[in-house]
Parts: sequence; structure tokens; C-alpha cells
Amino acid sequence: MKDIKEMKSIKEFENMEDMDKTEDIEVFGEEEYREYFAHYEERKRIRSERQRRMRRQRIWKRCVCLGVFGVIMCIIVTVRIFGAKPDKEEAQDRLQTVKNVEQSNRDGLSTVDGTQGGAADGMADADSGSEAAERTERDKPVYSFTQTSDTVGIYSEEVISTHAVLVDESTDTIVAAKGADERIYPASMTKVLTVLVAAEEIAEEDLDDTFTMTLEITDYAYVNDCSAVGFLDGEKVTVRDLFYGTVLPSGGDAALGLAIYTAGSQDAFVEKMNAKLKELGLEDSAHFTNCIGLFDENHYCTVYDMAVIMKAAMQNELCREVLSAHTYTTRATAEHPEGITISNWFLRKIEDKDTGGEVLCGKTGYVVQSKNCAVSYGTSAGGTPYICVTAGSTSGWRCIYDHVEIYNRYVPAGK
Repeated sequence: MKDIKEMKSIKEFENMEDMDKTEDIEVFGEEEYREYFAHYEERKRIRSERQRRMRRQRIWKRCVCLGVFGVIMCIIVTVRIFGAKPDKEEAQDRLQTVKNVEQSNRDGLSTVDGTQGGAADGMADADSGSEAAERTERDKPVYSFTQTSDTVGIYSEEVISTHAVLVDESTDTIVAAKGADERIYPASMTKVLTVLVAAEEIAEEDLDDTFTMTLEITDYAYVNDCSAVGFLDGEKVTVRDLFYGTVLPSGGDAALGLAIYTAGSQDAFVEKMNAKLKELGLEDSAHFTNCIGLFDENHYCTVYDMAVIMKAAMQNELCREVLSAHTYTTRATAEHPEGITISNWFLRKIEDKDTGGEVLCGKTGYVVQSKNCAVSYGTSAGGTPYICVTAGSTSGWRCIYDHVEIYNRYVPAGK
């Protein structure tokens, strides 16, 4: 019998099927036999596992190949179907053009005085063109931003926000963007539109009028867990204080009071907000349901829309004044004899950061669905005005650093 110690490989051991187990144990010892037999079983298991793994890999490769082939076939079929459609439409357009020319020729021949008929047609065409131009001018949005060949995507790892846009406000061009046309929930950035609508409705001489806060207003802010100035039921506050209270501490009590003072109710005020969105050409992508920014599936816009709203607000002197204030103290009342000192923490936190220029105005927001968001207006070192809007950041501080990074990285040098 062959000595197991002299085996070249385990395969020789496997082929010795006629070896008598009892004889092996007697010759080589039970301990040594068990060791080699265990080794044999382990190799057998490893080989079986390798074979199963190779079979799975072959099956997976076949599935991937079939999947890729299927995708390619779908693309080819789609291209053929939709590629043929424009060709068909183009042929129909050419046919219609020929028919129109023939009809024009027939009309010209049927005119007694061909010259006069042609002149009349020319005048009609000119009038029609003029009316079309006027309609186009009327339908054109008040403000709009365009992409250029220099527009870039925002891919910096330092920008955590999921949506962002940077606009050169002097030329109305988009400098950089990320998800700028995707729907977001604007949270308290909504209040930029709130103060804009109210500012356009309220005369300057009425800013020192007083408005009496009600339990309904204070409770609404409390129940909906809104930020608040801290006005109390029955407190008489000035309309000017409502403007500053809406923006600086993002007061839900001040925003609702401002809406009721302006329009009589929040519902009536929201109608004015949506009318303003329509005026700005944003009705297809933006719609608001409240003046505070509370989450609602029907309360939405895009960061592009918010940039347009901010531009409109910057054209209003009162809005610009309120959105640029770092601190403000409300007028003394019986409930607050020394007034209430409020702050725009976004501006106070970003003022000592290097943005390559200066951030002049800002408004933040937060709801769970949109995370931290902010809109800011600033100027570069060269004096060029910019608007930056972000949404989807992970914290208030991170949102600030996103704006700092965007201004520093994407504002062109020297502008």
C-alpha cells in the first residue's frame, strides 16, 4: 500500500477509494488518518463552493448581457418611433406651406388690382406682426434669468445643499446652478414674498399705524410651532414692526398680523401672493398656500423662482431696508416697555465670513421636507450684484457655508 505521507497531492488521496479504512488506521494511526481525511473533506467543500460560485457568475454575466441587449433594443425602437414622427410632421409642414403659397397665388390672381391687393396684404401682415410683438411683450415675465455658455453646474463637495442657483443680477444671467428648476418647499423664504406683497399694498405713511395682536394669531403661531417675535394677545404694534418681525426672527405672529392688516385675512392675502407670482411669470412652477412658509404639498416653488422673487423685493425700497437689517428694536408697548430686540442671524453669522464681497440681504427657512434653505443678495468685490438661493442643506450653519462657498467659487474673478 502507498504511504499517505508520500502523496503528492490530496487528489491522490481522493483516488484511493479501494483503501481499507481499518487497515489505514492500523498502519498510519488514527490521529494522522483523521487529519488527512479532514483535509480531504475541506478541499472537497472548497472545490464545490468554487464551482457553485463560478456557476453563479456565469448566470449573472448572462443576465447582464441580456439586460444590456434589452436596453439597447428599447433605445433603438424608441429612436425609430419618435425619430420618424418629426420627419412626418416636417413633411406635413412642407405640404401645408406649399398649399398656403398656392392659396396666396390664387388670392392674388383673383384681386382686380394686384398691386393694391398685395399692398393691403402687406399692411395686414405688418399689423398682425405688430400685434404679435405686443402680445409677446405683454406675456414676457417681469424678471427672468437666462443660461449662457458660461453657466456651470454646482459640483463642489463643499456645497451640501441639494438645490442651488447663483444669478448675476446686473445681467439677469445664471452663473451656476444645481437642480434650479426642481420643486422645493420654500419654508420661511416664503416671507420674502409676504413682505413684498404687503409693501406694495401699504403706503409709507401707514407704517406707523398700529395693529392689535389677537389670541387667534398668537395661538396659530404657537400651534404650528412657528418662530415668533413674542408679541402678546392685545398688544398694539406698529405696521413697521410687523415688517421687521416677519423677516429678522422669521416671526409667524408678525407675518400673519401683516397679512391680516393688509388683506383682512390670511386667505385673502394668499390670493394676492399668488397673483404676484403670476405677475412675475411664475404661476406654472410656484404656488403658495400660506404667508408663513408652513409645509403644505401645494406650497412650493423652485430656487430659480425664489431668485426672481428676491430680485423683485430688491427693487422695493422698504423690502430692501427690512431684508438688510441685522438688528431692530420694536416700539415700546405696555406689554414690552423697552420693545423687543430682534436679529437676522443669517446676516450676523455670515458678515464675518470671506465671500469675496459683501452679503447685504438674506432670509432663511426650515421645514423637515426642505431642510435648511436660504436666499441672499450680495455684491462682489467689483460691485456686481448677485442673488444666491439654496435648499436642502443639513443645518443652519451648513447653509451659511454653502452660500460662502458658492460666492467664492462661482463668482467670476474681477467682477
